[in-house]
Amino acid sequence: MYVSQQELAINTEAIRKEFPVLHQKVNGYPLVYLDNAATTQKPTQVIDALVDYYQGYNANIHRGIHTLAEKATSAFEQTRESVRSLLHAKQTEEIIFVRGVTEAINLVASSYGHTFIGEGDEIMISALEHHANIVPWQWVCQQKKATLRVIPITDAGEIDVDAYKKMLSPCTKLVALAHVSNTLGTINPVKEMIRMAHQAGAVILIDGAQAAGHLAVDVQELDCDFYCLSAHKLYGPTGIGVLYGKKALLERMPPYQGGGEMIREVTYAHTTYNDLPYKFEAGTPNIADVVAFWYAIEFIQKIGTPSIVAHEQELLAYCTEKLSALPFIQLVGRAKEKVGIVSFIMDGVHCFDVGQMLDAYGIAVRTGHHCTQPLMQRLGLDGTIRASFALYNTLAEIDKLAAMLEKISKILK
Repeated sequence: MYVSQQELAINTEAIRKEFPVLHQKVNGYPLVYLDNAATTQKPTQVIDALVDYYQGYNANIHRGIHTLAEKATSAFEQTRESVRSLLHAKQTEEIIFVRGVTEAINLVASSYGHTFIGEGDEIMISALEHHANIVPWQWVCQQKKATLRVIPITDAGEIDVDAYKKMLSPCTKLVALAHVSNTLGTINPVKEMIRMAHQAGAVILIDGAQAAGHLAVDVQELDCDFYCLSAHKLYGPTGIGVLYGKKALLERMPPYQGGGEMIREVTYAHTTYNDLPYKFEAGTPNIADVVAFWYAIEFIQKIGTPSIVAHEQELLAYCTEKLSALPFIQLVGRAKEKVGIVSFIMDGVHCFDVGQMLDAYGIAVRTGHHCTQPLMQRLGLDGTIRASFALYNTLAEIDKLAAMLEKISKILK
C-alpha cells in the first residue's frame, strides 16, 4: 500500500515536548543535541517509569510470591515480549537481557566462541567495527588458536562484499558485523551477508546498536543467528541491552556467568541450569531500567518506524547538502545507504577544537575516533566530528550547525 510522505511526517514540535532535557540552554545558547549515536535522550514516560517502579513496586523478580514481586515480574516479562515484538523474534525465550551490546557480544564470544571455535578456525569481522565487536573476538582467537580476519571496506565506507565472498571458506566459523557503522552511518547489506555466511557454514552475529532505533529490524527475515542492541540508543535507559539468539543455538551454549536466576538446582557435587532465557541472566537484573525500556519501545512503536526513518533520512540529506556546500568541510563516508550520521573534518583544524567551539555555542557533537581506532587508521585520520540525528532533531538545528561551522572557520583563520 502506498504511503505518502505527508502521512509519514512526524510532529517534531510535539515530540520535543516529551524530552525535558532538550529545553535548556548550554553556555547561554539553546541546546542542539546532535550526539544521538552515543546515546539518545529520554522521553518523559521513560523517566516517569523509573520513578514509578521505585515508588510503587520495587521488588525482586521471579522469586517472591507477594504482590509487589508479582507486579515487578509481570512488568519485566512484558518488556521481554515487547522486545520480541520489536525484533519480530519467534519466541520470547530468544530474548536475553544484558547490560548492553558490549555484554551481548562478550556473552556470545565467551559462551559460543569458547565452546565451538577451535584451532585453525576463522572468525570474520569488518573494518567498520567498533572496539566492542573486535576485542572479544581477538580474545577468542588468542585463546583458541583461531584466526581473526577483517573484511576490507571501500573508500566510500562500504563493506567490500566481493572480498567478503572470497574470504568465506569452510574455516569460517563465525562472522560478526555491525548492522550500521557508528562512525560513518553506513547501512551494511547484512541480509545478503548473512545468507553468504550460512552458505559457508558459519553462524553470524549482527551488532544492531546503531540500527535498532533507526531501521525496521526483523530477525526472522534477516535469518541472523544473534542480534544485539542497547536500550539507551532507543530512547531507553543506560545499562540495559538485549541479545537475541536462535533458540536452538542458545540451548547448545553453556552459561557464562553463575548464580541467581540461571540456576535450577545446586549441590556441592554439581549444578543444573535453568531454561532459556534465564540460563543467561545470572544475578538480580536491572529491573527498573528493563521496565522503563518497555515504555521506550512503546514510544517508538507509537510514532512508527516508517515515520522515524523518513524523518531521519530528510535530516541526513539536508545536513549532507549543507555541509557539502562548505568548502572547508570534508565529509567522511559516502555510502549509498546510510542512517542519520554525518562524519566530517574541518580543513586545518583538529576535531577536538571544533567540538569544543561548537559546545561553546550549545551544539553537542561527538569528536574523536568513536571507538573505531582501526577504522580511523584505515581512513588515515586521527578522528572526525560526528553529527548524529534522532526523531526530535530539526532542519533548523542543522542550519545552526552549518552557521556555527562557518563562524568557527573564520575565527580560526
